Amino acid sequence: MCLYAVSAWGQSSSSRLGVVVEAKNITLPAGSKAILPCHSPRMVWIRDRLKDRQRVVHWDLVRSSPENSVERVLDMSPGANQRVYNAYNKGRVFIPDSAFSDGNFSLTINNVAATDKGVYTCNLHHHYCQIHQSIQIQVDVTKSARKEKRYYDGEKTVFVVLLGSSVVLPCVNRRPLWREGLQEDQQQVAHWDFQPPGVRPDKADRLVDLYASGERRDYGPLFAQSKMSVAEDAFTLGDFSLFISDLRPADKGLYSCHLHHHYCGLHERRIFRLTVGPPLLPDSTPAPRIFQNDEPDPRVEPPRVVNVFIPEHRSYFMQHLGYFLATFLLLGFIVIALIMLTRRRKKRGIFYYNIPAWFLLVYCNLIVFLSIIKSIFIRVTFCYYCVRLRFFFCFLQGWSMSWVDPNGNALSCG
Repeated sequence: MCLYAVSAWGQSSSSRLGVVVEAKNITLPAGSKAILPCHSPRMVWIRDRLKDRQRVVHWDLVRSSPENSVERVLDMSPGANQRVYNAYNKGRVFIPDSAFSDGNFSLTINNVAATDKGVYTCNLHHHYCQIHQSIQIQVDVTKSARKEKRYYDGEKTVFVVLLGSSVVLPCVNRRPLWREGLQEDQQQVAHWDFQPPGVRPDKADRLVDLYASGERRDYGPLFAQSKMSVAEDAFTLGDFSLFISDLRPADKGLYSCHLHHHYCGLHERRIFRLTVGPPLLPDSTPAPRIFQNDEPDPRVEPPRVVNVFIPEHRSYFMQHLGYFLATFLLLGFIVIALIMLTRRRKKRGIFYYNIPAWFLLVYCNLIVFLSIIKSIFIRVTFCYYCVRLRFFFCFLQGWSMSWVDPNGNALSCG
């Protein structure tokens, strides 16, 4: 699957079809199942029994002193009275009660005071449609009627108001979503179109229409035959993905998912170019046979396995040969030392030995120790060549070899 450049297909799209927000190339083998994803959390529809909490307007004031403090002037929602936060402004500052009917959210300030100076912000929030809009107006207060004016400073509108007069700060939004009398469930529509290769976009085939009210319209036999499907709870989850089973070469083409939320002004389109490749070859490997109680097949001859342990170090023999030579070298050194000691003890031509008892004890123990080492060396060397020879004969007979036996014990030559 690879992403396609959105602009490549967006050139042929129009505002009537919606804005292309996603475009993909999908290639799948014949006979498989395709899932064309189409998700939008803004299309999730939940019936709101408290519509007065979906739309909110509030006016805020930012004063330059002290330290750009922010003050909430008032707020209002449908079905509720406007709330003025400063007792001094009650009856003096207000917005029309019909604001959510005619879209006029302008703020009226009577008997303008010097404390009314600052930047006012009109904030409109539609939580259902996830739309947030705002507009800023700066108010300056003057004592001279000749200085009263209105102008635009490049960022916002500036009102220079005469002290003690009245002023109306405009904030008007007459879009339908801000007014009463609309049914949200009749404003949401989702549909899938299919454009075969070589067919113009305006000649595409309509596959299905989905409405938030629960109405559904299928075009052609594909949905009736369960060839294609869309989840029944699409508007609950915001998932309008199209499922196509048992792909065939005739399914190749351009699929488009259109999401329209007329109430919120949402118009999106997602495009998928589906290519059907050759079917996957079946696996020729035979499945393993399973016998009851995991008993082996008596017709199969068990393999002849000899488990041996072979040292991995190549200088194994040379190490033991070195131990053997070192032992004889030490023995020769002791003999030479004894001869030199006895030569010093001469009297009247007769040799006698004045050797301490502890020296004889150490010498006897050393001889016994060296004899043990020698026997171990001969035994290990013989074992080593036995294993090597046994391994050679097993290799000639074609038997399989392993390092340890099934119980985890290395083979010894005892």
